[in-house]
Amino acid sequence: MLKSKFRGLHTEVVSSVNPASVMDFLFKQHVLGVDDYNALNRIKDDPQQQCKDLLALLHRSENPKAFIQLYAAIKEDSTLGWLVERIDQFTDQSLDDLLQQQRYISEPTGSMCFNLWLTAIYSLFHSVTADKRTHVLIIQQANCALQLHIDRNELATI
Repeated sequence: MLKSKFRGLHTEVVSSVNPASVMDFLFKQHVLGVDDYNALNRIKDDPQQQCKDLLALLHRSENPKAFIQLYAAIKEDSTLGWLVERIDQFTDQSLDDLLQQQRYISEPTGSMCFNLWLTAIYSLFHSVTADKRTHVLIIQQANCALQLHIDRNELATI
């Protein structure tokens, strides 16, 4: 969920975040390896490009805590309180819209439904920003998607 928030707020993050301090934090938290850290440090003359490359690296990362740690790094910077609020508030409606779109997408294998359900469960245990209403909404939408898939499969076997 945080990954989607950061994708949606990409421009604000790139233009506002000091990548050097974030990179140090992410390195200490074992989100960035030595090679990635050094590669990002080579372009320190262009902080916006450095931040873009950092975000791209995190989006490619398979580290499940990458965006949680990025959020924590941004939260540590007292001048970025407004960005933390934007991140916290972002996707209440956007998430609703995304889930509504995904609800009506169906694959013959049901993998979309299952992936949506797994995303909901993952967000419950790993999200540091979502409120209870958002969690309930995710679970309801995921269960609807699963039920829709089950109903279609039952009809297909009759």
